[in-house]
Amino acid sequence: MNITKISLYSGAALLGLTLTACGGGAGGSGAAGGAYDKNATVNIGSLYEPQNLDNTAGGGQGVTEALNGNVYEGLFKLTDTGKVEKLLAKDYKVSPDGLTYTFTLRDGVTFHSGKKLTSEDVKYSLEKVLAKDSQSARKSNLEVVKSIATPDARTVRVRLSKKSISFVYNLSYVWIVNSQAKNLKTSEDGTGPYRLRKWTRGSALALDRFAGYWGGAARNKQAVFHYYKDATALNNALLTGAVDVVTSEQSPDALDQFKNNQNYKVSDGNSTTKLLLAFNDKAKPFTDVKVRQAVSSAIDDKKLLESVWGGYGKLIGSMVPPTDPWYEDLTKVNAYDPARAKRLLAEAGYKKGFTFTLETPNYDPHPIAATFIKSQLAKVGVTVKINTITPDQWYTKVYQNRDFTATLQEHVNDRDLVWYGDPNFYWGYDNKQVTQWVDQAEQASTTAEQTRLLKKVNRKTAEDAASDWLYLYPQIVVANSKLSGYPVNGLNSQFYAYDIKKG
Repeated sequence: MNITKISLYSGAALLGLTLTACGGGAGGSGAAGGAYDKNATVNIGSLYEPQNLDNTAGGGQGVTEALNGNVYEGLFKLTDTGKVEKLLAKDYKVSPDGLTYTFTLRDGVTFHSGKKLTSEDVKYSLEKVLAKDSQSARKSNLEVVKSIATPDARTVRVRLSKKSISFVYNLSYVWIVNSQAKNLKTSEDGTGPYRLRKWTRGSALALDRFAGYWGGAARNKQAVFHYYKDATALNNALLTGAVDVVTSEQSPDALDQFKNNQNYKVSDGNSTTKLLLAFNDKAKPFTDVKVRQAVSSAIDDKKLLESVWGGYGKLIGSMVPPTDPWYEDLTKVNAYDPARAKRLLAEAGYKKGFTFTLETPNYDPHPIAATFIKSQLAKVGVTVKINTITPDQWYTKVYQNRDFTATLQEHVNDRDLVWYGDPNFYWGYDNKQVTQWVDQAEQASTTAEQTRLLKKVNRKTAEDAASDWLYLYPQIVVANSKLSGYPVNGLNSQFYAYDIKKG
């Protein structure tokens, strides 16, 4: 499920929507020079196995990590540095009123099954995201699509109901799939530089270089994602050579064994993953802004971050990471202050505190964070009952049914502040001014105007404690020193394997 880590992290900031030409799919700027084995198998270690292989059907963070850009491609791609580049779209034009987008597809693109890419496949893929049963993270963002026409095999014309400055950016999340493909939860038919060889549930997912790829060939013959239940097992796999690279290090205490070893390289990249204590703003007592502010002020985010990540990660104070254009340091808003928390609780009519249940996903760091939050809130008279649930249970109970008072969850995407403008999103935050600002920002004619309005949204949601943004994850990639060309920033959990060289 791509909405969280769900699905769903200082460096180059996203200074608006940057569009550059792309000379091909794989083999881009991420690859390093030097001799390498073109027939190598790159073994990739991960904690995030897909739930299934369809990113519109709750596939989770793991399906994005393994398949996005590797097996499936979009009209556009989001690079590891946050730029938006043309991919399956050779070119596009926008009408003067900003409502009609006409895309011209690349010629000579085929799916792994051998079928030629046509405009009907693009239409089908967009409609798949917008379908009633879709679980795509970008479904709400693409609901501005009014109609999709296919004048010919290489032309797609999309008419919007209103202007959307983020439309092209949002299309980088839409996988173009074969409109005739079946059983996409367990198989695939994409246009990417790899095709799926085998998925052994609970163990590994193997990708083979696709000989018929339209762009530059993958720098390795095979990429295999190996899945582990915990960080210790993952690190042991790297130490013993079972894997060549770890997509996201989750055990900071173990980093010294790699940092002090010339056989490994540790990269501290930029993340967009936020750990949230998400309140149900439509459920008492979190309907009261003072209660939300009090709970936020009662939790020492810095201490939590230090206990989980040591010297890594960042405090942000809002939904916006430093790589988003509308970032502002809001860590002083509702900052740690137990005395203020007690005062606000009293003003809200909860001088003696209250009790609530915290729905907690069963994988790290959620159980650790839940226990920490429970102990912190106990100091201001608030009792927390922890209910540990699986990711599937979380999706049904929390995201679909809104059957919760508060929950812990990771949100992996960049530019996802706008979800606070949707009162129907699972956390139920409903501020008409914020919704208006988000709507105006999306219809802005310039990125400067969009940024100005979303900075207002950022500050208002922080002041309202719409959620409690506990911290921003670090993005730590650890790899064998013989490897090069791997992504280090992990934007939205994607992990492009096609540029990886093994010496």
